[in-house]
Formats: sequence, structure tokens, C-alpha cells
Amino acid sequence: MNNESVDSYLRDGCGRCDHYRTPDCKVHLWTDVLVALRELLRETELVEDMKWGSPCYTLGGKNVVMIAALRDFCSLSFFKGVGLPDPEGALVAPGPNSRFARYLPFTSAADLDGRREQALRFIREAIELERSGVELQVEAASEPIPDELAERLDADSELRRAFEALTPGRQRSHVLHVSGAKQSATRARRVEACAGKILAGKGFNER
Repeated sequence: MNNESVDSYLRDGCGRCDHYRTPDCKVHLWTDVLVALRELLRETELVEDMKWGSPCYTLGGKNVVMIAALRDFCSLSFFKGVGLPDPEGALVAPGPNSRFARYLPFTSAADLDGRREQALRFIREAIELERSGVELQVEAASEPIPDELAERLDADSELRRAFEALTPGRQRSHVLHVSGAKQSATRARRVEACAGKILAGKGFNER
């Protein structure tokens, strides 16, 4: 996984598969749009970083928005997107297990040009939401997905698809393992320990 720098990401790709450093990397499908999205974000106070093989922008050490490249589109992915005003319904939920994240997809440079002000508005509102310190609330579930796992799934489309393909019992095994830790840092480490098994289609206790 390429977490070196955003310049490296744009040049070499995300490093998430065998297409890394080849013309077939999905990042290269959207170079013009990704560069333009980066320019929008760098005009703000957000701090640029690389996490999970994608550009990530933070405020006070908290994740606010990521740039993501998929085969069919690229996007701005807002970690607390569910809390952003969206009267037009432009933001999309990554999947049924996504608690907070929402993304704004783009399919061309012209698409971004036509929605530049919309993208900037969402970015500004995401910054203000994070600065406010508001804690988002979602409907309670019997075994809610821990925030650390939900955030990782929202940031990693491949991992999210693999998790959603698991049987309910296998999903539950990962949720229980991560939830069993009292400290957030420990839960985050457990998420990373689960990731390989999720991608392999296994429950946490399976070899």
C-alpha cells in the first residue's frame, strides 16, 4: 500500500493491487480530476496526509475527507458526511454498513468543473462540522460496528466489499473482536489485524 505521499500516489498509484506502478492502476484513470480535487483541498486549512493508500485531509489530527479512486469514478469521501446538509441528495452512502461516511462522485474533469462550488461547499461544511466537535448519532443496533472498523471500511472500498460479502456470523466475529477492546487505539490495531482475514473471506477465528 502506497502511503508515501500524494505526489507518489498520483505518479505511481495506490499500491493496493498488482497494478501498482503500471498504467493500469485505477488512479491513472482519473489523474486530471484527482489533481483538481487536491488543489481544492490544499486551498483550505486541512492538513494533507496519506492513509490506507489514499490522500487524506485532517483537521486537528481528525480525518475529515479523503480522495478516492475507483474503476467507475473518483470521489471526495467525507468521514462525517451523514451530518452534512445535502438537500439535493448529492452525497452517496458507500454501503449498507456505512454509518457516517458519504461520498461525492465524479466521472470526468468536466463533471468536477460543473460542480466545483458544490464540492467546495461540502468541504467547508465538513471542516466546520469537525471544528464544532459535534458527535454524530446513529440509530442503535444490537451489535453496532465500532467506529474504528466503520471508518476503516468507509476509507477502503475493497475492504468494505469484502466485509459485506462475509456471512453475518463472520461479520459478527470481527465486530466482537474489535469491540472487545476498551481503548480506541487498541480497537484500531485490532481492525488492522482483522483486515487480512476479511479480505480472505474469513471470520476472525478462522485460520
